[in-house]
Amino acid sequence: DMTEQNVIPNGTQNGSGELLAWHFVDEALRDGQPVPPDGEKLTHGAAPSLCVSGLHASERIIDALKYAPGNTICRVECEDLATRQDDKLVCATRTVLWRVDGEELLREFARKVALDVADLWSIPDGVRKFLETGNENFRVAARAEARDLSRAYVREDNVTAAAAAEAARAAAARTHAARATALAAAWAANRARGDAGTWERYNTLLENLVETARTAGDGDDEWGDFADELEMELG
Repeated sequence: DMTEQNVIPNGTQNGSGELLAWHFVDEALRDGQPVPPDGEKLTHGAAPSLCVSGLHASERIIDALKYAPGNTICRVECEDLATRQDDKLVCATRTVLWRVDGEELLREFARKVALDVADLWSIPDGVRKFLETGNENFRVAARAEARDLSRAYVREDNVTAAAAAEAARAAAARTHAARATALAAAWAANRARGDAGTWERYNTLLENLVETARTAGDGDDEWGDFADELEMELG
């Protein structure tokens, strides 16, 4: 976890000096250590230094996505904050409060931001169908159509339409990691829309998708517990 960089201006801080932030992980931390379980404090053994050593995180999830090494999204609590910049911070202690698997929700996010700029280009029906449904039957054709139109718009020097089409192409790129797909689509859509509030809207959208996934996961666990109890009683 030595080379990560992540996020946040003006974060949420409680009375004890702890900061709520976002952090993405892969199967292990960047330095090879295992990812600690939820609730276990991870402490850095030396003085934290931004972009050099320490435990990094992001309050805005859209910023954390820029530095994501994997698709697992963690809500974290940071203590002993050392340095903070516009899109990253470093601390000495970080605790995962909860986590969700971002594989599918990041791809859904990519499709949603691409749809957000669908009005900025002549989007083919097949591309729209894929973005609206995520149906794999439409994906390959949608990617090809979006790619071809994006290139045509570039030749015409239509930057806005080219970026909007590129967002759709990125969203249909199943061969890339979900985190890369989500980030590429968001960057392209943000460039196409071109207003000051778009990036913040996409941050809110992604946070809402994560919260929905977390809530659904909690519900599934409760049903699983009930089903297990019922089976034991009937057995």
